Amino acid sequence: MTSPGTTAAGLDAIAAKAAHDAGGIDAELLGDFLPVLAAAVGTGTRLRRTELAGYRDSGRRAAARGVALRALVDLYLSAAWRLWRHLPEVQRAAQDPAAVVLAGEVMLRAADDAVAVLTEGYQLARRDLVRAQAAARREFVDDLLLGGAQALSGLVDRAALFGLSLAGPHAVVVVQADKPFTDSSPLTGLLERSIQGSKADADALVTTKEGALVVIFAAPDRNAIDEVIKGLTRSLPGVSLDRAAKLRRTAPVGDWRIGVGQGHQGPSGVRLSFEQAQEALELGARLGGNERVLNAADLLVQRVLVRDESAMRELLEGVLTPLLDARGGAEPLLRTLEAYFAAGGNASLSARSLHLSVRALTYRLEKIAQLTGRDPADPAQRFELQTAVLGARLLHWPEKS
Repeated sequence: MTSPGTTAAGLDAIAAKAAHDAGGIDAELLGDFLPVLAAAVGTGTRLRRTELAGYRDSGRRAAARGVALRALVDLYLSAAWRLWRHLPEVQRAAQDPAAVVLAGEVMLRAADDAVAVLTEGYQLARRDLVRAQAAARREFVDDLLLGGAQALSGLVDRAALFGLSLAGPHAVVVVQADKPFTDSSPLTGLLERSIQGSKADADALVTTKEGALVVIFAAPDRNAIDEVIKGLTRSLPGVSLDRAAKLRRTAPVGDWRIGVGQGHQGPSGVRLSFEQAQEALELGARLGGNERVLNAADLLVQRVLVRDESAMRELLEGVLTPLLDARGGAEPLLRTLEAYFAAGGNASLSARSLHLSVRALTYRLEKIAQLTGRDPADPAQRFELQTAVLGARLLHWPEKS
């Protein structure tokens, strides 16, 4: 005996209602589940492997379409309970109660098996999709930051898939820390959230490269760059002592530094900004000191100097070599010059920063003038001395002379 509800038209109606229950997803994802389920209940048998394989494929198709797993499971379970009242075994319950019990067991078992393989197929497909998306994202980042001229073609279109509109100027920030960053690290996620809501015109692309965090973002003006740096530094340890900063969750990355590239136009501009950020970090390591944020825009002189190392070495050796003959060596006098230049030629301020008396500082400056033949107080000679001292720090002179 066939129930009107189990005819082809009746099953189609049940499928449509189940699809509505699941939020309006495509009823086609049910495949042949309803007729197969009705047949299994009629024969009292479990679903066959070939039938279950079809539902695994349905799970894969649903994942590829972006259907939520909860909605997919709801589709199948809604179809099952809606079918139940139309089954001949249920409609003949008064004549054969035992058959209803068996039908219930078979239906529950079949629904359980189907949902299990459905979920398995869905999760496997999602894993493959995530893996493919991660690979595509990594390939895009490599092409954008490191690729040659050929890799630039098509980058604008590909960038849109990752939330970037490369038509405008972009800048790159690189964060290096004691603890390496990875794409899947909670630390990376924490810092990514810290820059959400910046003044950049498009969402930032946050990725990792050789253990460093790399942030690519729209930089229509200097304010956009400052906003991103502010967001990052608020979530990194040891920046501010104010109470609001203490209440924030910080990323336990150890000691860190940020290299900041300048804003440039187009894909080639992103690559240039990335190189500038890396160069700023390298210069910071050479110069030493406690500066956490190193802006390429503030290091223009240093960048020019390191590009002609032979000329820079010739300058510093010609100007500073006589300091090696001083009592205590050149280092105390180099520190004196650095403090004096940093204080804008103010003897009192520079003496205070070195924990010296003004008289002691003046004696050191006179000694420098005597040894080098250049007076730090003279504007023309001071520039030559300052450039030579900067070169000495960049080349680690005289240790590596």
